[in-house]
Amino acid sequence: MPRLNQRSHLGKATMKLIIKVFPEIIIKSKPVRQRMIKQLRQNIRAVLKDLEGNIVVSGSWDRLEVDSENTSEDTDFEIIERVKNTPGIHHILKVTSHSFTDLEDILNQCIPLYQEQLKDKTFCVRAKRSGKHSFNSHELEQKVGGGLLHQTEAAGVKLRNPAITVTLEVKDQTFYAIAERIEGLGGFPLGIQEKCLSLISGGYDSTVSSYLMIKRGICTHYCFFNLGGIAHEVGVKQVAHFIWKKYASSQRVRFYSVPFQEVVNEILKNVHHSMMGVVLKRMMLKAAETLAKSQGIPALVTGEAVAQVSSQTLTNLSVIDEMSSHLVLRPLATTDKEDIISMARKIGTEEFARVMPEYCGVISDRPTTAAKLDKIKHEEANMDMNVIEQAVENVQITTIDKVLQSIQSVHDIELKSIPDVDDVIVDIRHPDDQEKSPLFLTNNVILRLPFFELSRKFPALDPDKNYLLYCDKGIMSELQAQELIEKGCENVQVYRPK
Repeated sequence: MPRLNQRSHLGKATMKLIIKVFPEIIIKSKPVRQRMIKQLRQNIRAVLKDLEGNIVVSGSWDRLEVDSENTSEDTDFEIIERVKNTPGIHHILKVTSHSFTDLEDILNQCIPLYQEQLKDKTFCVRAKRSGKHSFNSHELEQKVGGGLLHQTEAAGVKLRNPAITVTLEVKDQTFYAIAERIEGLGGFPLGIQEKCLSLISGGYDSTVSSYLMIKRGICTHYCFFNLGGIAHEVGVKQVAHFIWKKYASSQRVRFYSVPFQEVVNEILKNVHHSMMGVVLKRMMLKAAETLAKSQGIPALVTGEAVAQVSSQTLTNLSVIDEMSSHLVLRPLATTDKEDIISMARKIGTEEFARVMPEYCGVISDRPTTAAKLDKIKHEEANMDMNVIEQAVENVQITTIDKVLQSIQSVHDIELKSIPDVDDVIVDIRHPDDQEKSPLFLTNNVILRLPFFELSRKFPALDPDKNYLLYCDKGIMSELQAQELIEKGCENVQVYRPK
């Protein structure tokens, strides 16, 4: 399809977009359809309101229009980017609009619009018409096609696979020359459905599942369980803000950060290692349900896919869901990991997910794939369940537009591959890992202090010594070092052997 230079032909800085709504909206009953179109119109106005220039959003029933005047080319580009990422839109037509008197008049106006694009190219004409006219769509195509063939330097008419398709729409006494078709997001307008609370970790799965809920028109809030320090929280806040800004900025959204370290500690100390993963998921659902009920949110969302990891067998998912009476939605339940990563790449969250710190503290040894509810509850009976209530009471709630402002500075952590003689190595791995694979160093003192006890016991250590935190992958040690530094401990670094 040719790209028309609207500015040169119209003589002033103007752009017109025709927005075609998602087909599922068209088949709704008249009241529902009108409500959805009204919501979509409000959403488009909301996402464009901060741009400079005269931007008008109008229309109803089966299409909307965006007209901009006195806007720069950069602003026009930004308008298109924001509109195409707004849920509820099937496609966008970038057009020039022209009044006309008859078929001959349409042809005469099309010649200067298309003659440059058609030079030495094959083409065909496709037209749609609505209103009362003395001609039909086929006659319009024949008239314009024949005229362009004989009055331009086009190579010829080719009905199948032409180099250029000249697309026209006629509505009453106006015809639109379509310069470009831009695919939209699809789905339903945000605000037309109820709300959900997405349990987001910042990885591929939770970001894609959040996006899919937004695309379906569901206002999506975010719940993050802080298991291991500030670095992970920073990453999750960044990607949550990105998703909201790109796809859902027409809505007011909240970010809930739940301090879950003490819950993790209870699990690690009191739950059999094979059941830790399932119990952790149950505790998360319990806390998320409490938050959702207090905020009037009827559904929870997770990024789980069946059989992707050991805790996500059908049996385990059933045991996990038993912890909550809330509806739990899993948009990715039957999606392959490769397809999830591909979707993350398409929507822009892949780069976030690829470098997102992962918390490796609650990893079951030979995890169960067929959890028994009675055994799970027996293990949970050993826990102090007050930690769940305390975690919910201490939740930090931030509106998503302010979430980046709430991020504390992340300190650069010094990594050492060769410790100095006086450095004390602190092995922060789980005791089971310490026993399975003991750490040996010839010249350094090694202190075993599991990460779930580190925050409490570190202040009692000799403040004149320098401590290097160690774990298998290095991620946990960096997160814990971040947290200690935030609390004022400056004698902390990370030991990462080559």
